[in-house]
Amino acid sequence: MSEWIRPIEQGWVVRDTVPGPDVDEFAEPDRVTAALAAPGAADGLLAVQHPDRTPAALARGLDLAAAVPIARAVLERLRKRFYRPVRQFVAPYRIEGPDGVALGLLCLVDPAAVTDDGTARVRHTEDVYPDVVAERAAVLAGLGCATSAALLVPAVDGDLLTEQVERACAGLGLPDLSTSDAAGRRHDLWVVPAGPLQDRLLAAVAGADLLVADGNHRVAAAAAAGHSALLALVTAGPQLRIGAINRVLTGTGFGPEDLVSRWSAAGLDVRYDDHAVPVRGEVVVRAGSAVLRVPLPKQAWPGPVIDHEIVERVLFAEALDIDPDGPHVQPLPAGRPVPAGADAVVLLAPVAYADVLAVHAAGRRMPRKATYFTPKPRSGLVLAAL
Repeated sequence: MSEWIRPIEQGWVVRDTVPGPDVDEFAEPDRVTAALAAPGAADGLLAVQHPDRTPAALARGLDLAAAVPIARAVLERLRKRFYRPVRQFVAPYRIEGPDGVALGLLCLVDPAAVTDDGTARVRHTEDVYPDVVAERAAVLAGLGCATSAALLVPAVDGDLLTEQVERACAGLGLPDLSTSDAAGRRHDLWVVPAGPLQDRLLAAVAGADLLVADGNHRVAAAAAAGHSALLALVTAGPQLRIGAINRVLTGTGFGPEDLVSRWSAAGLDVRYDDHAVPVRGEVVVRAGSAVLRVPLPKQAWPGPVIDHEIVERVLFAEALDIDPDGPHVQPLPAGRPVPAGADAVVLLAPVAYADVLAVHAAGRRMPRKATYFTPKPRSGLVLAAL
């Protein structure tokens, strides 16, 4: 059996419904705080994941270090009330919804594993925000338990993994857990104990290096927390989708005329076009009532060119003198509401999956928050002691 792909030695499977509101990783701190202010939410899983943002922690002025012991006690209560303990298991897991189909295996993965030549077995596809990693690592180290799974995809031969998991699910019959979420996705999960089937599934996962499709911060946090294990759903689809992640400019003071002037001075061909839609190589900017179409300049580096890189370097840093990693730039998945008071929204086309693989093959990383893989595993269905 592989040492870097392992069963969940001590875990908990939710009996029915995950306690508390479900807020994904794109939620801004104020959205998390608002969700935790709802009645009963402070005694749910979201409060465990963000213990310093509960109403009680804010009222007492608790920082993260002071709030984590409280979260540990809440987690223990939730496990006793809403979960059943399971040992030495893996979990074939199927998600199906309007944003795609994912069929894969929930298991433990060593985020720091390397091959004999020193190559990482789990490879980040995007850069990360150090402050987010530090926060998540502190919570993970304090809890000693993973409450959500990263989404990893095989770098090669993903069809073989899908076939193995599909065959296993067919032989196992009805799922041990079946639930739906607010977005209309169905989540089916089977518990597979130690034995030949578990060995075959783990071997199928260990057959290829893995790319982080969703959860780069969770992977980095697991490594930073000193854990040799990360809870992950390893899947190749069969119908994974990548949604667009746009950029919001906020607090810059720039109106549409300012943007046109600055970008035109930088040599960009900016045009007003009320009917423009984002395509690869171009962006659409909505600023107030104005709609701008901006073809992106050609770049001459090897491998695929990712539009997000050019937007952040040329449109923001060079033309507007705005730090893409600073507070004036926010990621915004397509379909999400635009934050109040935004100066402009830069709409980008989704990145092709083939380009993600090509960027990885070229030894590069995607810009932060450039790909929104779906469907995602539901946080809290399975908890794993680390």
